Amino acid sequence: MEKLKKRIAILGSTGSIGTQALEVIRAHSDQFEAEVLTARNNWELLTQQALEFKPNAVVVENEQHYSKVKEALSQTSVKVYAGTEALTSITEMETIDLILTALVGFSGLRPTLRAIEYGKNIALANKETLVVGGALVTEQARKNKVSIFPVDSEHSAIFQCLAGEFHNPVEKIILTASGGPFRGKKKEELEGVTRAQALKHPNWTMGAKVTIDSASLMNKGLEVIEAKWLFDLTAEQIDVVVHPQSIIHSMVQFTDGSIKAQMGLPDMRLPIQYAMTYPDRLTSSFPRFDFLAYPSLTFDQPDLKTFRNLALAFRALKKGGNNPCILNAANEIAVERFLEDKISFLKMPDLVEQCMDEIPHIEHPTLEQYIDTDLQARALADKLSNIK
Repeated sequence: MEKLKKRIAILGSTGSIGTQALEVIRAHSDQFEAEVLTARNNWELLTQQALEFKPNAVVVENEQHYSKVKEALSQTSVKVYAGTEALTSITEMETIDLILTALVGFSGLRPTLRAIEYGKNIALANKETLVVGGALVTEQARKNKVSIFPVDSEHSAIFQCLAGEFHNPVEKIILTASGGPFRGKKKEELEGVTRAQALKHPNWTMGAKVTIDSASLMNKGLEVIEAKWLFDLTAEQIDVVVHPQSIIHSMVQFTDGSIKAQMGLPDMRLPIQYAMTYPDRLTSSFPRFDFLAYPSLTFDQPDLKTFRNLALAFRALKKGGNNPCILNAANEIAVERFLEDKISFLKMPDLVEQCMDEIPHIEHPTLEQYIDTDLQARALADKLSNIK
């Protein structure tokens, strides 16, 4: 009997994670098929992908592009939808086996919650979903018996280290950080950092938002909060070490003192493929790690005084409630304004901290309160970014 292909919906198929997920599907077309593809604005690439992979449906979130996508796919059987509500409701499709959420920022929360409500397993690349609404998402996942497979390289590493160990208590996890392009720099050296300098990551190729977050260490901060929810940990059980080579992707220390590490060359296709195939591993043509090419692996403490975003993320995690939501929303605006050359690199954590200080704390927010908090934080961050 022929094995049925796993049908994948990729929310955010035109971004860095989405395009690499399609590379995995292309390489294993006997195992997977793209069932749904979505994009916010990049309708040209979305239509190219649809013509190649022939999904059941596509969604372009920006409704202004609907007619162009519809026309480009008029000779195919691909269904075309548009709008934010379409992006959320498409996750209900009965023909979807796994949903890869590769959206950027807060926009991933609603579609992920809807997918979980309809019993869809999630391959999660949108860390902000758990940063903003981790309590809601994990509660709903338990209630609906939905699995969440991490795609971020660090969380995939933890997940891989825990395979076969889920019954054993974890003492702590150690997330590794490359340190980004400004590793070792002091505050005064970062005064005049440009957009172009911040976008040059030494090891990884990512979208602009994630690359800037990596340069400021906010990305690691968001990963710390995500790890709390994925692996049911306290803030005290999560450490961060700077590992410039990006070969050890993260580690788990068990209560007997033993440490497991997951290693490999920095290549996002591996954690994407593992999330899509778990518990199996498929043969791949990805480049192999050679120990002799890396005779020295080094580790250092993160500089929390210079890169304050990581300290702010730990603060938000410890305070809980809607505080991580404030952190995330303010940071999204801060990054936008930095990329627009409207604020400096060092202004970003100042802006985030002020929002965390000023917006009212809610201990156990509802979804509506998360949405309201997000809007409040964005409005305040926007206002602050315009004050010289």
